[in-house]
Amino acid sequence: MQTNEASQESEIKQVIRSLCMMNNRFMNFMLDDNKEAAQVFLRVILEDDKIKVRNVRIQSFIQNIYGHSSQLDILAQDSKGRYFNVEVQRSDEGAPARRSRFYSSILDTHFLQPGKLYEELPDTYVIFITENDVLHDNLPLYNIRRRIDENAKCFEDGSRIIYVNSQRRDDTALGKLMQDLYCTEPKNLHYQEFAERMEFLKYSKEGEEKMTDVIEEYAARKAEALAKEAAEAMAKEKKIEFAKDLLAEGMSIEFTVRLSKLSEAEVRELASKLTA
Repeated sequence: MQTNEASQESEIKQVIRSLCMMNNRFMNFMLDDNKEAAQVFLRVILEDDKIKVRNVRIQSFIQNIYGHSSQLDILAQDSKGRYFNVEVQRSDEGAPARRSRFYSSILDTHFLQPGKLYEELPDTYVIFITENDVLHDNLPLYNIRRRIDENAKCFEDGSRIIYVNSQRRDDTALGKLMQDLYCTEPKNLHYQEFAERMEFLKYSKEGEEKMTDVIEEYAARKAEALAKEAAEAMAKEKKIEFAKDLLAEGMSIEFTVRLSKLSEAEVRELASKLTA
């Protein structure tokens, strides 16, 4: 029993040690109430060393009573009152243009309080950090703003959408930030603000306890995978028994393949065993 528990504990530690910031849940832990780390992100992406983060929250749920609500990965506010929503997306399907538009709009409806003037609407930034280059122009970063078609001037409404291509990992400040997103060891990180936090989360008892839900999520996924494997094995066994019955009744190979959903090679192997 103790051996099994020790083995499970070792496996969980290995999972934690293998995590990087491109893992959505681990990124949340890295930036949760960590103003310094969030500040590095925003300063590098926006190329503005004067940004001072006032507060940062993870998994902020924004209720929309008239439609679709949203849970934002990371929501930060700076000393100028601007809001920054950072989303990490490993799946291309998770970062469509209309999702960024929706997130931008839901920030607007949430932060303009009743009785306030439209001029008091805060500036908002929706930042998608994507595993792949979802906009396909091989740029490290895409700044998206509204503009006037007739004269190509920017229409300054205070909203911006930014896509960051994490595949561009060169020696620029942004490239080094992208390298850090895939790094699993604190000693190899470029930015000290990340290194200290990662060291705490991965190599201290308090950090491991803090990541309990990551561990539980991992265990749940593993249990689900095992259940799926068992179900698939059971389904395959039923197909084989069904095919055997059909063959025993004298049904043809082609008919048995069609009804049992097994491959022709599998059915022929079963048939050869029945006639042996």
